[in-house]
Amino acid sequence: MVLKLLKAVTPLPDSLSWIIKKLPYSRMSSPIMKRVVNEIVKSPEDKREYRGLAFTNGIKALLISDPTTDKSSAALDVHIGSLSDPPKIAGLAHFCEHMLFLGTKKYPKENEYNQFLNEHAGSSNAFTSGEHTNYYFDVSHEHLEGALDRFSQFFLCPLFDESCKDREVNAVDSEHEKNVMNDAWRLFQLEKATGNPSHPFSKFGTGNKLTLETRPSKEGVDIREELLKFHSTYYSSNLMAVCILGRESLDELMELVVKLFAEVENKNVPIPEFPDNPFQEEHLRQMYKVVPVKDIRNLYVTFPIPDLQKYYKSNPGHYLGHLIGHEGPGSLLSELKSKGWVNTLVGGQKEGAKGFMFFIINVDLTEEGLLHVEDIIFHMFQYIQKLRTEGPQEWVFQECKDLNAMAFRFKDKERPRGYTSKLAGLLHYYPLEEVLAAEYLLEEFRPDLIEMVLHKLRPQNVRVAVVSKSFEGQTDKTEEWYGTHYKQEAIPDEIIQKWINADLNGKFKLPMKNEFIPTNFEIFTLEKDAAQYPSLIKDTAMSKVWFKQDDKFFLPKACLNFEFFSPFAYVDPLHCNMAYLYLELLKDSLNEYAYAAELAGLSYDLQNTIYGMYLSVKGYNDKQHILLKKIVEKMATFEIDEKRFEIIKEAYMRSLNNFRAEQPHQHAMYYLRLLMTEVAWTKDELKDALDDVTLPRLKAFIPQLLSRLHIEALLHGNITKQVALGIVQMVEDTLIEHLHTKPLLPSQLVRYREVQLPDRGWFVYQQRNEVHNNCGIEIYYQTDMQTTSENMLLELFCQIVSEPCFNTLRTKEQLGYIVFSGPRRANGVQGLRFIIQSEKPPHYLESRVEAFLKMMGKNIEDMSDDAFQKHIQALAVRRLDKPKKLSAECAKYWGEIISQQYNFDRDNIEVAYLKTLTKEDIMQFFRDLLALDSPRRHKISVHVLAKEMESCPVVGEFPSQNDVNLAPAPSLSQPDVIQDMTEFKRSLPLFPLPKPHLNFMAAKL
Repeated sequence: MVLKLLKAVTPLPDSLSWIIKKLPYSRMSSPIMKRVVNEIVKSPEDKREYRGLAFTNGIKALLISDPTTDKSSAALDVHIGSLSDPPKIAGLAHFCEHMLFLGTKKYPKENEYNQFLNEHAGSSNAFTSGEHTNYYFDVSHEHLEGALDRFSQFFLCPLFDESCKDREVNAVDSEHEKNVMNDAWRLFQLEKATGNPSHPFSKFGTGNKLTLETRPSKEGVDIREELLKFHSTYYSSNLMAVCILGRESLDELMELVVKLFAEVENKNVPIPEFPDNPFQEEHLRQMYKVVPVKDIRNLYVTFPIPDLQKYYKSNPGHYLGHLIGHEGPGSLLSELKSKGWVNTLVGGQKEGAKGFMFFIINVDLTEEGLLHVEDIIFHMFQYIQKLRTEGPQEWVFQECKDLNAMAFRFKDKERPRGYTSKLAGLLHYYPLEEVLAAEYLLEEFRPDLIEMVLHKLRPQNVRVAVVSKSFEGQTDKTEEWYGTHYKQEAIPDEIIQKWINADLNGKFKLPMKNEFIPTNFEIFTLEKDAAQYPSLIKDTAMSKVWFKQDDKFFLPKACLNFEFFSPFAYVDPLHCNMAYLYLELLKDSLNEYAYAAELAGLSYDLQNTIYGMYLSVKGYNDKQHILLKKIVEKMATFEIDEKRFEIIKEAYMRSLNNFRAEQPHQHAMYYLRLLMTEVAWTKDELKDALDDVTLPRLKAFIPQLLSRLHIEALLHGNITKQVALGIVQMVEDTLIEHLHTKPLLPSQLVRYREVQLPDRGWFVYQQRNEVHNNCGIEIYYQTDMQTTSENMLLELFCQIVSEPCFNTLRTKEQLGYIVFSGPRRANGVQGLRFIIQSEKPPHYLESRVEAFLKMMGKNIEDMSDDAFQKHIQALAVRRLDKPKKLSAECAKYWGEIISQQYNFDRDNIEVAYLKTLTKEDIMQFFRDLLALDSPRRHKISVHVLAKEMESCPVVGEFPSQNDVNLAPAPSLSQPDVIQDMTEFKRSLPLFPLPKPHLNFMAAKL
C-alpha cells in the first residue's frame, strides 16, 4: 500500500488560538505562527501524535506527543556548518558547537546543562557537518521543560567565556588528533583537497590548535570576537529547525516551544548554496594514488552530479544505486568477485552540499585486483552501458517503491534522542506534512531523470583514487592537515577512450524479482499461556530453547538467536583462526543468495565466539525459516573454494596486522581484557598461527567442529511456540542428517572465568602504540562479583561520578577528548573503570584520576539528601527505560542467556533494591573498595604510550599539580609492574562463575 501524502494545511484549531493570543506579538506586530500543520503523514503503526509549526521568524518545528515515552528529547539543527567557516579560521563552526555547552547568560555555570541532564537520567551531544550543526538531548520525561530552558539559551545568549575558550580549544585539538591517523578521515580530507581550492568544499572542518589559537593570535585575530560574530551572524531563526518529543499534549508542547523559541531573532540569513561542483573540468579524469595508514586496498570511483535533493519523490540516484550496488547473481559485484579482484562493493549517490552531489562506486581490492584497476573500471562502465541499453525499468522502480513503503509501514519505534536529532535535520529539506515519510515514499517513476544521471556517469567525468601500501615511496604530494602522502596523475586519453568504448558484457544481468519480499504480515494472537519473559520450551542434551511470543510491538517480525557451543572453536589460536575463516568463507558464499533477503528486510549475522558460533536471523518473520534453513544447510555441507580461501585468508592477515593502528584507548581496553580473562589469544598469537591454516586442514576442521554441539537458542517475536519448536527441530535435523552431530557432555559446557586481584594490590601493564601520537589509559578498580546488591552499588556510584568526571577531567583539566567512566563487566565480575586518551603521559593521568576519586569521596560525604535521591531517581529512570523495538528487547534477553545468568526481570528486581540504598551504603562501598586506603581495593592499570615516547615511569609526582585550580593528587606507592602476562595470570586465583537466576531456570517445560 502507498500512503497518499496529505497536502491540506489545517487552519489553527480553536484549542491553539488561545496559546497564540496569550503570546506577545513579535516586532512588526505579525502573529508568531505562520502555519500549523496537523495532518502529518505517519506510519500506520505509529501511535505518536505529530504537529508541524512554521513560525513567522522562520523557525520550523515538529512536535511529537508520546504519552508512553520514558525519556523526553529535543533537538535543534542550524542549517550552517563548516563550509561557512571564515576563510582564515578553519573549524570555527565546530568550535562554536563545543563552546555553546559551556555557559549562557541565564545559566552561567559552565556545566549547568550537563549536570541538570545527568541528575535527571539525561544525556546530550552535538555534531557539526559541512552544512549543519545539530544539538540534541534526552531527559527523564518529567524534566523536559527544565532541560529545554537550559538548552534554548545556547541559541539566545551564550557566554563564550574566555577561560572556557582557552581550555576547550584543547578538546577540539584532541578530537582532531585522534582522527589524524584514521584512514577514513584522511581520505575524506584528501577528496576535499584535490578539488577546486577556492570552493568552500575544500575547507578543513574540524579545526585544531593551529587554526583556532596559534595562527589567529599571531595574526592579531581575537577568537572570542570571531565566535560571537559567527554566532550572531549565522544563528538566525530562519536557519533553525526544532524537534521536541515528550509526554505532554501537542498543545502543551506548542506552548513550551513558542515560549522558548519565538523570540529568536530572524537575521534573514540566506541558506548557503554552492551552485558549482568542487570538481570542475581540470579535476576530472585524474587518478590519485594514496598511501594509507592501515594495510588496506581500496578503489574509489567518483562522478560529480547535480544536486538531486529536489527529486526526492522519484529518487533517480536511489534507483541507480540499487542496481549498481546490487550483490545478487548477474551483478557488477558478482562478476568482479568471480574474477578474484574485489570482495565488496558500494555504489550510489553521495551527499555534497546544497547545489552539488557525487555518484560513487567503491570497491576493496584483492592483491590481484590492485593489478587490474583499469579492468575493474572497464567492467563498471560495461555495467553502466548495460543500464543505458536496457533503459529505466518501471518494475525495478516499483520494487524499490514497495520495499520502501513496507519499511515505512512496519518501521520500528526510534529512540527519542536519535529521532529528534534526525528529524530536526530533515525539517530543512521536506515540507512539514511529509517530513516523516519523505525518505521512504517513492511516488513517481521518472525515466528522464534516471537517464539524466546516467548521462553523467561517463569516463569523461570520472575521478579515481587507489589506496594501497604499495605506493609508499612513489608519491610526491602531502595533504596539509593529515599529512597523507599521494601522487596525482592524469588518466591517459587512450584509457579514457577504452572506457568510452566499453561494450556489453554477457555476464551482466538485471536482478531477478525478489522472492524474499514478505507477503504475509499477519500478527499471531497471543497464546493463552504466553509468558511475560522468555520461557524454556525444550531442554535436551542437544539443545536448550527459550521462547517468547512478542506482546509489546505487534509487528510481523521476529529474532532468532542461536549459540552453537563447540569445544573445538577456541582450543588454541590455530582453531580460533579456522573457526573464523570457516564462517567468513561461508558468509562470502551465501552473499549472492542472502542479499535479496537483506533488501527485503531480513538479515542474518554469523560469527565465531570463544565458545563456538553465534547465528542470528532478524526481520520479517514470513520467510525467515527459508533463509535460516539455507544457512544451516550450507554450514553442514560447505565446500570451500580454493581461490576464495586464499583471498579471505590474506584479508584476515591484514586485519590482524592493522590492529596496531587502532586508537590508544582501544589498545588499553584490549590489553586489560587479555589480562583479566582466564583464556584469551592475542592478535600476535593468532597471526603466528595463521600460516598453519591450510586448505586441507580447514576442510578437516569443519566436520570436527560440528561433530558434537550444544545449541542454546532464543526465538522471540511474532511466532508461536509450535513454530519455534519446528524451527529448532529443522536446525537439529539438518546437522544430524549431514554430519551425524551428537550432543556435548554437560561437563564440556565450561565458561571462562575472571582473574581475581588481591586486596590492596595495584598492577600496571605498559605497552606502546606505534601509530598514534597520543597515550591511552584504562584504570580498573575490580569491586566484586555480579549480584543484585553489588550491581546497584556500582551503578549508583557510576551515576554519581559520571558528570563530575567529564566536567573535571575533560572540561576543566582538558586531559583529552576521550574521557570516560563507568562500570566494566566481564565473566560475572565487575568494577569501576576510567578510560582516557590524551597527549599527557599515562602516569600523569593516573595521578589525576586518583585526585578525582579522592575529591568524589569528599563530595559524596557532603552531598545533600535531595541531591542523592536525584541520582537514585535518575538511575532508576535509565534502567527502566523500555526497549523501543523487538531487536533491542531481544538483545537484552539474549545477554542474560549467553552470560548464563537468566535474570530476565533484572531491571525491576535491581531498581527495587536500588530504591532502598542510602548515602551511607555508597560511602561504605567507597571506603571498602575504592578509597586509596581501602582494605579491599583491587586496582589494575594499562598504560599505552604514544609512538614518540621511548619510555615512561609508571608513577610520579607532579609539582605543577599545586596549581590552585587542580584538586591535590594523593601520593601513590610503587605498583607491581607486569612484565609477563602469563606469569601474572598464573600467580592469581580466579573468581567462580555467577549463579544462574533460578526462578527462570525452573520454568515449566
